[in-house]
Amino acid sequence: MSQIPLQHGVFLAPYHPNEESPTTWLRRDIELAQHLDKLGFAELWVGEHHSGGFEIIASPDLFIAAAAEVTRRIRFGTGVMTLPYHNPLVVANRIAQLDHQTMGRVSFGFGPGLLMSDALMMGIDPEKTRDMLLEAMDVIVRLLRGECVTAKTEWFNLVEARAHLLPYSQPLEMAVASAGTPSGGRAAGKFGMSMLCVAASQVGAFDVLASNWKIANEVAAQYGNTMDPAKLRLVAPVHIAETREKARENVRHGLDRWVRYYDMASPNPFPKDGRDPVDILIDSGRAVIGTPEDAIAMIERLRGKQGQFGVFLAQHVDWADWDQTMKSFELYARYVMPHFSGANANRIATYNVMAERVEEFKALRRGAADKAFAQHEAAPRKVG
Repeated sequence: MSQIPLQHGVFLAPYHPNEESPTTWLRRDIELAQHLDKLGFAELWVGEHHSGGFEIIASPDLFIAAAAEVTRRIRFGTGVMTLPYHNPLVVANRIAQLDHQTMGRVSFGFGPGLLMSDALMMGIDPEKTRDMLLEAMDVIVRLLRGECVTAKTEWFNLVEARAHLLPYSQPLEMAVASAGTPSGGRAAGKFGMSMLCVAASQVGAFDVLASNWKIANEVAAQYGNTMDPAKLRLVAPVHIAETREKARENVRHGLDRWVRYYDMASPNPFPKDGRDPVDILIDSGRAVIGTPEDAIAMIERLRGKQGQFGVFLAQHVDWADWDQTMKSFELYARYVMPHFSGANANRIATYNVMAERVEEFKALRRGAADKAFAQHEAAPRKVG
């Protein structure tokens, strides 16, 4: 099997402290998109949340529409739109319009929703959201193909519905969120879609990465689909600095605040054993808090477990302050990206040739110089 070129992106939930201005943070998220675009990141995925106080983007498509206007090449993904919260016709129309506005720089990612408080505020039974996701997916796929759809479920009713616009992209990439259960893999396989593993490095999710991909491929075969590992995306939190000590110092800015929120929102809270959260994250392999070499090791470890995949998404978290966070992404672009792309392979090879033959080259240079001086001395002199 040929090696799949690894792309790099960022997953933006986003996590922002609830004692600071949301306006400032939303503007900074736009700045982040610009920063990543200039650094050469391939993708930025943006989440949808409606409660909890920290993850303040309620409409990823609205954010992407703004960010796309001030960036040049970076692709965006809805990471994810929560389908049980929306009428599927409205979702199809919104994503098709966004695909046109960005001229094809968008991937449509969706899932059943993670925050229980989101679902409960809308009167939705969390145990039904996965079934609702499949019902909505089936309709949205048909709408975006241009079909006229009549479909009725317990929560939506479409009567001879058509998408107002067909997507700009043909085909429009669609990605299903997958974490620690097989439902995401099954859905991706059934519809032949990409997979977005939003908790790839967490202990539980990491252990089932290969299983979810296997399930997706098995289900895909049943429906005549083929899963493409180049469209498999794995997400893990990353903060890097010039040294491990500096990275640990940087994350003291906001890590404890994030841990308190994470313990309430996540199905995998931190162990209450008195250990430093930094040590828990590093020792478990859930996050990179270290150097570019540590980020490289994380990605290699995921490759060893999963096999080849197409995109690694460094999860953005407000552990460090703004300047240190921007520096972290800069270091990632400077050191991690070229490691996997091989961008420096020829430079290193030619440098090594120079190092190995340095004495030979010096002798040749001296010989050439000596010859030039000799020719000068031997040249006839014009008299008078």
